[in-house]
Amino acid sequence: MAHLLHIDSSPRGERSHSKRLTREFVEAWKLAHPADVVTYRDVGRNPVPHVDEPWIAAAYTPPEQQTPELQEAIRISDQLVDEFLAADLYVIGTPMYNFSVPSTFKAYIDQIVRIGRTFAFEPEDAANPYKPLVLGKKMFIITARGDSGFGPGERNEKLNYQDPYLRTIFGFIGITDITFVHVENDEFGGTSLAESIAAARTQVAQLVGR
Repeated sequence: MAHLLHIDSSPRGERSHSKRLTREFVEAWKLAHPADVVTYRDVGRNPVPHVDEPWIAAAYTPPEQQTPELQEAIRISDQLVDEFLAADLYVIGTPMYNFSVPSTFKAYIDQIVRIGRTFAFEPEDAANPYKPLVLGKKMFIITARGDSGFGPGERNEKLNYQDPYLRTIFGFIGITDITFVHVENDEFGGTSLAESIAAARTQVAQLVGR
């Protein structure tokens, strides 16, 4: 039995392509793996706090030395990290905002990329001081984009700060097995959007089938 963490970051409801596709992915997954456990979090509609100064103080203070105030400052982060670490695989939906991710999703990432929890810092190893702690996990990321052509060698490649950022930050904590599914041409609509959605649905079915 596996534990799947399903995260959406679009503020939209039924109009969200990324939410629709992550929902279809998870529904198909549950049919194929009925014993698996699914946890859902919507950071688009229910955003988590941004990092602030008390959070930083708490994150860099050993738990046994934290005051009640510091414990409260890091409480939500601890809950999010515990939830994240409990999962074996992740299904994440995110729109592309200004060529990257929504601030709500960035806030979530900042809450879970934690020294001593999801990565270790070993300054004595000057060549490689950062050690990933989240190993053996699989991640599927479904994106929705207004335009297309963001892939390698395509016309908008240089504008794509979404895929590289997500591969970098999740790879930093140890998750390197990442598969992307892209819905594109939302701003153009019509046939180009419909074809992109159909292709994404086909890819989702193939991924679940594997």
